[in-house]
Amino acid sequence: MTPASLRRYAWLSIAAACATILLKGVAWWLTGSVGLLSDALESLVNLAGAVMALAMLTLAARPADENHAYGHGKAEYFSSAFEGFLILVAAVSIGVAAVERLHNPRPLEAVGPGLAISLVAGLVNFATARVLLGVGRRYRSITLEADGHHLMTDVWTSVGVIVGVAGVAVTGWNVLDPLIALLV
Repeated sequence: MTPASLRRYAWLSIAAACATILLKGVAWWLTGSVGLLSDALESLVNLAGAVMALAMLTLAARPADENHAYGHGKAEYFSSAFEGFLILVAAVSIGVAAVERLHNPRPLEAVGPGLAISLVAGLVNFATARVLLGVGRRYRSITLEADGHHLMTDVWTSVGVIVGVAGVAVTGWNVLDPLIALLV
């Protein structure tokens, strides 16, 4: 499979990111959970990573020319590094939101529907990550593998947030929401 034909998987990642932004945004809006807000912010980072992956796969698909005798395949490494950087940015933004909520805790609302929606978003990311990882390994696309790993990181983040929000609902300890967001 050529880098040009791998672009459809970057489009899959873009579609999944748009879907999870919407789902997680609704979950946050329903509950007011900083953990779910941080999860939604991570999905924005996923979208940026997926767009970068598409751009680098498009560049990598260009044929060899005078300045690039072996083609443009190395462009994929830029996408891989960008994905790593985006994970760091997401972690910092989650930390900032969580610390603010530690100082100003508040009760959560509509936890059941919010968690159900967040779970659906996590399943979308899990399925997309598995596809990207498999295709990336099979066709040796570091871009798709990096995007798949990034999405799998988001899956684990979502699991932690869901557990934290459920813990708040069960115990009533509002401080658990930002603490779990920080731990995740």
